[in-house]
Amino acid sequence: MGQQETADVDEVFRVETHGIDPIPDAERHGSAKDLFWLWFGSNLTFTYVINGALAVAFGLSFWQATAVVVIGGLSFFAISAAGLGGSRTGTATLVLSRAAFGVRGNLPAGVLNWVVSIGYTIVNTVVGTLALEVFFSEIGWDGGSAGRAVALLVTLALTFAVAMWGHATVQFAERWMAYVLAAGFGALLVFVLPGAETSAPAAAPGLSGWSLAFVVMLAGPFSYLPMPADYTRYLPRTTSLRSITWMGALGGFLSSVALGVAGVAAATQTDMTDAVAGAESLLPGWFQPLFLALVLGGSVTNSIITLYSSSLNLQVLGIPWSRARAIVISAAVTAAGSLAALFLTDFTTSLLSFLSLLIIVFAPWGGVFLADMVLRRCRYDADALHAGSAGAYWYRAGYHPAGLTALLAGIVFAALTCDSALWTGPLVAPLGGADLTLLGAAVSGLTYWALARRVPAYVPAA
Repeated sequence: MGQQETADVDEVFRVETHGIDPIPDAERHGSAKDLFWLWFGSNLTFTYVINGALAVAFGLSFWQATAVVVIGGLSFFAISAAGLGGSRTGTATLVLSRAAFGVRGNLPAGVLNWVVSIGYTIVNTVVGTLALEVFFSEIGWDGGSAGRAVALLVTLALTFAVAMWGHATVQFAERWMAYVLAAGFGALLVFVLPGAETSAPAAAPGLSGWSLAFVVMLAGPFSYLPMPADYTRYLPRTTSLRSITWMGALGGFLSSVALGVAGVAAATQTDMTDAVAGAESLLPGWFQPLFLALVLGGSVTNSIITLYSSSLNLQVLGIPWSRARAIVISAAVTAAGSLAALFLTDFTTSLLSFLSLLIIVFAPWGGVFLADMVLRRCRYDADALHAGSAGAYWYRAGYHPAGLTALLAGIVFAALTCDSALWTGPLVAPLGGADLTLLGAAVSGLTYWALARRVPAYVPAA
């Protein structure tokens, strides 16, 4: 009987007992199709509507901005592929990255990723809370500060409950919420798309406009790079790598592109400075309360996966707690940050500026991680990933020189070519205002390939 209880740990509405420890083969389950619904549902978020609108604000026409949205959606093939090692080792992405950076060298990125996860969870929580507050007002309850507090409590409760239960419940919730959100956002697209202004603007956007649009569109998907294996680690070891890549990529692509195009179409018709109010103004009155519910639902589905991954992240950083206990830390920080964002008017803007700046680190980090995965052909020594100083991934005092050198090269390039609210690199002006931050991934990946492919440890194990 005890063996049966151990084998049934990943069940819907039952607290998951595994964390970053390898999932035994006997407890693996599911199929690659589960990844479609996970990435489809979690990306049915209003953020992509905002991103599409920003592309137009940068001077792109409807068709130019739509092209950027589609190219941004294609990045989910890289994001989905980043989860391939999870099915082979049964562990999380930030454990796999120990192979590229070393056990100790992996920790700084782990800290930053936790900050990014919580930061985006706060942003989504605030968006959902404000939408629910407006919903309360439209149905006749203007509760002031009390109404906002209730809206925040509801949003946090929906997110925390699902993430606390764990992997199986996360997948279940994302799938069923996707059905509802897809229908609702599909209606939004029907209302907004026909009125889009498709003629070219009077002035060309220039290199600066194009580059900023790409950075905005790709920053969201890139922020997922440290978490895809968190959701593939329960898949059977024999699951096709191609099916894992395609199912996850299609899910993220379809939802992000559909909502991005909706944002582009809306921005050609109305002022989207306040994106929720701008989009709402294009909708029939009867649909507006439903639209606000969609904004809330999309915020929750996205927050669920970032909050869940943050608990695994804390275990990677050495918090000696179970995943379910560690998530309480993330939830508490999210609640505190959301309170600050809702009652300190400049906090959300400052937080978004800070999060956008972190692409300087995460684009190069992703380049190294993906290059390492390709060199290994997704083959890792699963025991060594958890063995610390006794394992093959300890390298030199816990640091992998090739990985850290490549990461530094990518960060330097990204910092020199970044154009953000908090930092403008010295090469931006000579480049005509272009923001080439994302190319830091290519720089770090190619540097790592040159350094690591000559190291015997990178001959893939059988």
